Amino acid sequence: MLRRSLLGLIVPAAILFGAVPALAESRLALVIGQSAYKSVPALPNPANDARAMSQMLTDAGFAVTTASDLTQDEMRTRISDFAGEVAAKGADTVALVFYAGHGLQIDGENYLVPVDVDPKREADIPIQAIRLNDILNTLTSVPSRMRIVLLDACRNNPFPELSKTAGHGLAIVDARIGAPGTFVSFSTSPGAEAEDGSGVNSPYTTALLASAKEPGIPIEDTFKRVRLAVNKATDGRQTPWDSSSLTDDFRFVAGTSASPAATPAPAAAKRTVDEWKRELQGKPIEAANELMVVDGTDEAYEAFAAVFAGTPRGLQARDWLDRHRRMVAWNDAILANTAAAYRSFLVLYPDSDLTATARKMIERLRYRPDLTPAAALSVPATNVALAAPTCPCNTAPPPEQQKAAAPVKKRADPGPPRRAGKRPPRVVVEDDVVVVRRPPPAVVYEPVGPPIGIGIGIGGGGYRGHYGGGYHRGGY
Repeated sequence: MLRRSLLGLIVPAAILFGAVPALAESRLALVIGQSAYKSVPALPNPANDARAMSQMLTDAGFAVTTASDLTQDEMRTRISDFAGEVAAKGADTVALVFYAGHGLQIDGENYLVPVDVDPKREADIPIQAIRLNDILNTLTSVPSRMRIVLLDACRNNPFPELSKTAGHGLAIVDARIGAPGTFVSFSTSPGAEAEDGSGVNSPYTTALLASAKEPGIPIEDTFKRVRLAVNKATDGRQTPWDSSSLTDDFRFVAGTSASPAATPAPAAAKRTVDEWKRELQGKPIEAANELMVVDGTDEAYEAFAAVFAGTPRGLQARDWLDRHRRMVAWNDAILANTAAAYRSFLVLYPDSDLTATARKMIERLRYRPDLTPAAALSVPATNVALAAPTCPCNTAPPPEQQKAAAPVKKRADPGPPRRAGKRPPRVVVEDDVVVVRRPPPAVVYEPVGPPIGIGIGIGGGGYRGHYGGGYHRGGY
């Protein structure tokens, strides 16, 4: 009788706890909603979005810190405090940041906008706003199992003067080139603008609240559902975008997943454009659109735009594809951060919302030295003439000396006497290979750009120049 009573208690409890996540891991969340901007019109929904997300995440097992209408100093403090909480919890922590409010890109960098900003020019944004990469770097600086950053921040640029020169929407953030274990989601695709929505919550938050509550859904499938729901709710005008370097599984709510039919399943392997055309041909346009949105690849969009050319949906797909390719090219130019890279971007896209920024970056980099690494070569003794130095310094010893030195291993010819300020090349015979080692060039300090190593020399010698210190992309 007692066993029956205990069983009657255990089974309902198992059902109850199966509906919430397993709490072997620590879950911490920071939720920020920015509505009451002081220098631009207020946004009605971010505060509502923050409250609703806080409740959903609490139900999903997160310890949530909610903050609204933060100034720049308050945002920095909250983010720093949150990173400290993650560090205190330990390496098995899932850290999640949700931000709703204004966001914009300047010079290829994404910024989240505090409520107290009042920029008069583009140069004010890096001083007054919060750089997204700083948030990501702060989160990755402390041990954690996973970092999830959800950004409902791609609304229109609210600053008229900045909107004339700054690019639309936000720039690409590729989590795959950062620390493993990061997931980043945007409320719309790079370079596009999101809608605040006419309801209580934005379209993105509305879709996320519904999808994240479904039990047993992996995070990647959760955001496929979010993509599809937002695309439908906005009649194709807005499609969320995400990037992932996750190595572990994550589900907002544990349990048995819903029927696979609830979301159109993408292809197991990446398909070519022709394969997608055959897949979409003959399908109703809305069913084909769902397949394309859930898959989210260039190939799916290109095939859809071709199959349904001339239709409103087909034109939307073509616009998405063109914008996505432009933003990928822009991201490549930003990562290279050279005048040549920006010129190449302008050749491909001479007239876009990023044209003014690309020209500005070229002008900013005009005094940057063009350092071209020299190839390191190793030549056989019979072809030593090919390795003759071309610099105006002292030349290598004559062939007679080289032949005399050939039978001896690892013997350096001292060459002519050295003079002040000059270092002649050395000819070294190593295992029947003549190696000409040239002196290192003077190191030129470069104040802009990532650390660059330059190997100069022939054979096993060489010199590596190093430029230390950090950098801010595109700035002096």
